[in-house]
Amino acid sequence: MLQGKKIILGITGSIAAYKAAYLTRALIKKGAEVQIVITPSGKEFITPVTLSALTGKPVISEFFTANDGTWHSHVDLGLWADAMVVAPATASTIAKMAHGVADNMLITTYLSAKAPVFVAPAMDLDMFAHPTTQHNLDLLRSYGNHIIEPGVGELASHLEGKGRMEEPDRIVAYLEDFFKNRQSLSGRKIIITAGPTYEKIDPVRFIGNYSSGKMGFALARCCAERGADVVLISGPVSLSTPHASIRRIDVETATQMYEVAMAEYPTADAAICCAAVADYAPAEYSDTKLKRSSDTRTIVLKPNKDIAAELGKTKRPGQYLAGFALETDNEADNAQGKMRRKNFDFIVMNSLQDAGAGFGGDTNKISIFKGDGTTVEYPVKPKNEVATDIIDTLSEYLSQ
Repeated sequence: MLQGKKIILGITGSIAAYKAAYLTRALIKKGAEVQIVITPSGKEFITPVTLSALTGKPVISEFFTANDGTWHSHVDLGLWADAMVVAPATASTIAKMAHGVADNMLITTYLSAKAPVFVAPAMDLDMFAHPTTQHNLDLLRSYGNHIIEPGVGELASHLEGKGRMEEPDRIVAYLEDFFKNRQSLSGRKIIITAGPTYEKIDPVRFIGNYSSGKMGFALARCCAERGADVVLISGPVSLSTPHASIRRIDVETATQMYEVAMAEYPTADAAICCAAVADYAPAEYSDTKLKRSSDTRTIVLKPNKDIAAELGKTKRPGQYLAGFALETDNEADNAQGKMRRKNFDFIVMNSLQDAGAGFGGDTNKISIFKGDGTTVEYPVKPKNEVATDIIDTLSEYLSQ
C-alpha cells in the first residue's frame, strides 16, 4: 500500500525522536519516498546526518539552507506529498498545529499540506491528559487530521501511563490500512443525514434536540476519504463541511430533509440515517411571536414523515440502508426491532446509559446489529474512529 507513496515525516523535540529513525527505515522498506522536516529542537535529539543517511535526501529544518541560501518551499512540499506524518508530535507542536502558529518550517508545511495528516503524540502522561492538550487534539481531529493514539507504558519520566509514541511498525500498519481503504468506496454514491431538525412554532421558537451533527459529519468525511461521492444532508449545525468533495445540502425541517433524501436515494448505493429527526411538528405555525399569558398553552403536534422507513420501502436490490438507535432502556431489543421495521441492513446502537455516548460529545460507544443476527460491540472511541468502524461495516455490504 505504501509503494511509491511520497511521505513527509515531521520530527519534533521529543526523546521519542529516536523512534523516527526506525519509522523512516520502515517506510522506505515498504517502498515509500520520505522527506524529513525537523524542528530546531528536534535536532537536539536526533541528528540530520543520521536521518539523511536513511532517506538519501537532505533533511529540511529551516526556510533557507545556511551555506548556499537555497529556499525550501513549504508550499511545494505540501503539494508533493501523499501523506504527512508528525511523529513524534510534542504538546507544543500539537498546540501550534491546532492554532496555526506558523513559526517553523514544520508548521508552515503542515498548513500547506493538501494530503492527509497523521499525528503521533509523544509526551509525559500528565501533559497528554491535560485539558489543553486534549482540546488541541480535538481541534486537529475536527480539521480532518488523523490522531494515532499513544501507547501506555514507561515514559521518559520513569512514570507509567499513556503518552508513549506509538511504535513505528504500528504507525506503518495504520498508514497501510488508510491507503488500503482510501479508494474502497470509489464510484459509490453515499447519502448521510446529520444533525437535528427544527420544527417551527413561531418566528423565534422551535421544537428540536441536542444533536450536534458531529457523528454524521465524521461519517461523511470517512466516506469521502475512501473515494465516495457523498451527499451530506444536514440539519442546523455549526460545523464546517469536513471534506472538499462532499456535496452538502442544508435543511431545517424534517419535511425538507425527507424531500431531499427521497430525491437523492434512487441513484445512491447506500444511505446512513444519522440525523436526529423530530418525530412531530406543530400542527399550526404562528406568523407572529406567541405572547406569554397566564393561561396554560397547548401546542398540537402532527407526525412528521419517517424518513428512514420511507427510504426502506423504496430500497432496491443491491442498495443498502443503515440507521442509528439512541436508547435509554431495553437497548438491544429496541434497536433490533427498529432495524426490522425500517428495513435497515444494519443498525448502530448507542445508549444514554453509557458514559461517553450520546449527543454533543466528541466520543461515542456503539454496538452494530446486522441483519444476519450478528452483533459487534465497540469500546468508547473518538467519533472519527467510530465512523471508521461504521464505514468498514458498510464497505463489507457494498463489496458483496
